[in-house]
Amino acid sequence: MELIGGVEKRDIRIVDYDPAWPQRFAAEHARIARALGLTARRIDHIGSTSVPGLAAKPIIDIDLSVPEVEDQAGYLPPLLAAGYQLRVREPGHRMVRTVQRDVHVHIVTVGSDWERRHLLFRDWLRHDGGDRIAYERLKRQLAQRNWPDMNAYADAKGPLIAEITQRAQSWAESIGWTPE
Repeated sequence: MELIGGVEKRDIRIVDYDPAWPQRFAAEHARIARALGLTARRIDHIGSTSVPGLAAKPIIDIDLSVPEVEDQAGYLPPLLAAGYQLRVREPGHRMVRTVQRDVHVHIVTVGSDWERRHLLFRDWLRHDGGDRIAYERLKRQLAQRNWPDMNAYADAKGPLIAEITQRAQSWAESIGWTPE
């Protein structure tokens, strides 16, 4: 993974769910749609701010599905012109964010495993209160530590995310879940 601008020290702050988060997503959705038009095949609210009742970092996470994430020329210039900054470049995934660092747009290929995982995790947490509580508890505990950067914090959530994802996958198979 390439971090554009290098490692950044940031405080991790978890706040109670804010009912204004869906409106913040809607504003960013419109901004992305204006910038990309039909190139934006999907624009989805993901991450903890997309799960009603779940405490989160006050950062809106968005999944932007494009025809081919590796073809940066097809989507990156309009996003940069719309005010986003490139932060992460890795195979199958890019991430741009606002200057204020309060919106992260995860760019993936439509129909990819990246897209499916993000949407499944969101939908499972919306569905299952037990995993939602466990995830929130872990995030609040981890936020009490001093992290060198947000990626280290995210990595520390990895084992629980893997467990939750297994349960989500079983659920998806049992009900025939697919990304809408």
